[in-house]
Amino acid sequence: MTVKGVRQFEVGEQVNLPLLVKSQSKGIASNGKPYLTLMLQDKSGEIEAKLWDASSSDEEMYKPKSIVIVFGDIHHYKGRYQLKIRTIRVANTSDHISVGDLVETAPLAKDEMMETITQAIFDMKNSTIQRMTRHLLKKHQSAFMEFPAATKNHHEFVSGLAYHVVSMLNLAKSICDLYPSLNRDLLYSGVILHDLGKVIELSGPIATSYTIEGNLLGHISIMVNEIKEAAKELELENEEEVMVLQHIVLSHHGKAEWGSPKPPMVKEAEILHYIDNIDAKMNMFDKELEHVKPGEFSDRVFALDNRSFYKPNF
Repeated sequence: MTVKGVRQFEVGEQVNLPLLVKSQSKGIASNGKPYLTLMLQDKSGEIEAKLWDASSSDEEMYKPKSIVIVFGDIHHYKGRYQLKIRTIRVANTSDHISVGDLVETAPLAKDEMMETITQAIFDMKNSTIQRMTRHLLKKHQSAFMEFPAATKNHHEFVSGLAYHVVSMLNLAKSICDLYPSLNRDLLYSGVILHDLGKVIELSGPIATSYTIEGNLLGHISIMVNEIKEAAKELELENEEEVMVLQHIVLSHHGKAEWGSPKPPMVKEAEILHYIDNIDAKMNMFDKELEHVKPGEFSDRVFALDNRSFYKPNF
């Protein structure tokens, strides 16, 4: 029998499930008593839960990466699903639950994703771009194949970063076929490298948070430095391709207010920004609408201008 995940329950239903603590934050209620906001997850997705009258021992027990057994009710609060906790405890060995049972993973196998990325590098004709891309991917390959693409919003699952890149490569191939004037090597390399700094910016695939480097530098600055170091190691510092790859990384968010130190100033950088945006937003749409019945609206999605989306009946 298939067990329902936490995001597959309806409002008003009770749940009794093992869940992984993804994040924890502490607050003070209007009555002056402390409470914890827990983001809990399983393979079906994540849900916010409040633990009222929380003690210091609760704060210690229900840290990120903890597996808990929760009994409670699903309800709506301010337009979003929330889990009202009735009882909660830390899982023990007799529960036979592992972290791997509770985390979402990319829908493609790692070998299949790596094959697509390796083929894209093999297809590159420009030796400088090819060597740079291969060198940097090899350096970070292990983490690249495990890490999510973000802590929230899009591709925030195990191997999400690699899956995001593979999806973008498929888009890039189709766009290059349609517009042959695009530099295919440059666009493919930009797709592979643009978020590679996230393996340093983020803590890992489980209960992902930002590292010190991530908070202070960010993945864009990290990757620009990585490209510079790679160019030195490969004795390619004077090649124009190196500077253009740095620009593509710097500009892939599109605008300063979206986190890009520079706007796109080569057409491949502009196209990369669009491809990145399309794939991230499609992942958000699919994630939100998966739990919506035809004829109904989703919760508001903060990352999509706080809009809710309708799922047609046809």
